Amino acid sequence: MAVLSYHHLLHPTLSSSTHKHTRSSSLFRGANERRELFSRVSPLYDNLNDLLSLGQHRIWKRMAVSWSGAKKGDSVLDLCCGSGDLAFLLSQKVGSEGQVTGLDFSSDQLSVASSRQQSRACYENIVWIEGDALNLPFPNTCFDAITVGYGLRNLLDRQKAMKEMLRVLKPGSRVSILDFNKTTESYITFIQEWMIDSVVIPVASSYSLAKEYEYLKSSIREFLTGRELEELALDVGFSSAKHYEIGAGLMGNLVAAR
Repeated sequence: MAVLSYHHLLHPTLSSSTHKHTRSSSLFRGANERRELFSRVSPLYDNLNDLLSLGQHRIWKRMAVSWSGAKKGDSVLDLCCGSGDLAFLLSQKVGSEGQVTGLDFSSDQLSVASSRQQSRACYENIVWIEGDALNLPFPNTCFDAITVGYGLRNLLDRQKAMKEMLRVLKPGSRVSILDFNKTTESYITFIQEWMIDSVVIPVASSYSLAKEYEYLKSSIREFLTGRELEELALDVGFSSAKHYEIGAGLMGNLVAAR
């Protein structure tokens, strides 16, 4: 499956807004830096996810897809799709009558996703697009569901991204956003940071990827709490929003309806 490229969409810029929901992690401010980061980890991304989460990420991703409300025959979008895990799950949900679009700004991640698709005959309903989550190349109200897996936290302008998701969703449809949970509970924060320092970084170091994973702590610290994510969704125009803590509070999933 070829990857469609929208080269004019590959350079998202920071909004001039000072809205508290706009800025993301200070370690990687530019879009090019972020793209290079995810390109470097792409060959080992799936193996590391399995190892670092003890396979639990597969359960969380199935929950995210279920919360999206995707069903047979739907046209759905997996935003910041990476190597395609959520897109493949969505493909099973919508069936041969449906359509899945996986969009990411990293061509290397999309190449991995496309190569994985070739070994799965049931995933012929997926198209991969290289593009910008802040300027989606789709018309208004064209998707029945949207998923985002570990992507919103890394976007330069989260408010604009949420507005774009709202724009392309059909009325009554839902977006389901899975990510690390920025908790207000100090003991969960302690566990998250201990796991990053004691498990994630050492394991990543064995693959010469320590620097690429060091951004995690700062990106979680600068992310939004569940309450703030709900407020962001409502502020941009979603009719309802609910954030669920999962994985013993280490992860979270925002579900918002248009």
